[in-house]
Amino acid sequence: MFDRYESGEQAILVHIDLPKEGDREDLHELEMLVSSAGVSSLAVVQGSRQAPHPKLFVGTGKAEEIAEIVKIHNADVVIFNHQLSPSQERNLERVCQCRVLDRTTLILDIFAQRARTHEGKLQVELAQLRHMSTRLIRGWTHLERQKGGIGLRGPGETQLETDRRLLRARIKNIRARLAKVAVQREQGRRARTRNEIPTVSLVGYTNAGKSTLFNRITNSDVYAADQLFATLDPTLRKLDIGDVGSVILADTVGFIRHLPHDLVAAFKATLTETREADLQLHVIDVADPRRKENIEQVQEVLKEIEADDVPQLLVYNKIDALDDVTPRIDRDDEGQPIRVWLSAKTGEGCELLSEAISDLLVKKMLSETLLLAPQYGRLRASLFNLSAVHNERFDEQGNWLLDVRLPMVEWNRLLKDFGPEINSFINSD
Repeated sequence: MFDRYESGEQAILVHIDLPKEGDREDLHELEMLVSSAGVSSLAVVQGSRQAPHPKLFVGTGKAEEIAEIVKIHNADVVIFNHQLSPSQERNLERVCQCRVLDRTTLILDIFAQRARTHEGKLQVELAQLRHMSTRLIRGWTHLERQKGGIGLRGPGETQLETDRRLLRARIKNIRARLAKVAVQREQGRRARTRNEIPTVSLVGYTNAGKSTLFNRITNSDVYAADQLFATLDPTLRKLDIGDVGSVILADTVGFIRHLPHDLVAAFKATLTETREADLQLHVIDVADPRRKENIEQVQEVLKEIEADDVPQLLVYNKIDALDDVTPRIDRDDEGQPIRVWLSAKTGEGCELLSEAISDLLVKKMLSETLLLAPQYGRLRASLFNLSAVHNERFDEQGNWLLDVRLPMVEWNRLLKDFGPEINSFINSD
């Protein structure tokens, strides 16, 4: 049902420079995406415009130039380093006489190739179907007539309407199956909360070295490669950290500039590990000249999935690619770690990462006795849902006395929901 690349497919790449910062893309990143998809690049067509052309994205002359290059190289597909509307794709295909794909479709295809788990495959298919729903007409224009033949004559839905109905039904089915998987994930997370095991999540731009670091500090063999989106399905491992004890480390999918919204929506269940973590390790490729922009893009996606309030430690990876940079921990005025410089490839500085995680997590648990009046039953219920109540009793006035222990990040969320006055409920007696 969806455009998929075949091994050895030949492509012409198109990259247009646009003046607006938010519309710009990186040509090198496109080349890495194409390589990750298993496609051979025959030529790159570049140009510049003040704004995308509404009909062809590029100008008429540039479209004809692309079509000529397609004929010269006998290319199978043209890949734009931009997001195209369905009409722009169709118009360009008429001019180029071959398939035309945009950046979003390319990323979706890479995700489809990388998905290994049942949940990952469902999430990719959901993202593909949502993307396809706006482009159904492209491959089905010859079926826009009503059905005919014996038993099918007369008024009825067109083939295109049938396809749209089937598409909606399939999307509904996948969402229901993903909801069941999400419940299972939540049960596992609550079990870890009951056992007081903190979760540390690896986040960062794609190809920043998250999986290499994951393998280094957990002695695992998660697939890691110098390509975009090498990791798609989340992987969890138990890790022993200094004074903290057992910690769950989660390796998650990397982010990318202008990550398709359909993918963000589809992978929200998988990214729960990031959203509900006690600490995020933001892995940064320190040798990447665009690291500042990459950091901003990661923070944008974290905000989109509502994970921007989780405490974060910056991990500056790949120091082996720089001269005169040694492993170290940078601390703030209060002595708390804010940055760790290391090389996951060589192992330099990885012991410093364990030290920094220990320093941050050992003080991130709230162990107090709360004095709650009867009108705060909803707060009491929330604490029980978090498995944070270890003992409950009553005072002479009928107030609850709750012995609680929970991660500070969960307490901060309760502060958002119930207001800062709940800090006054901590019993000082």
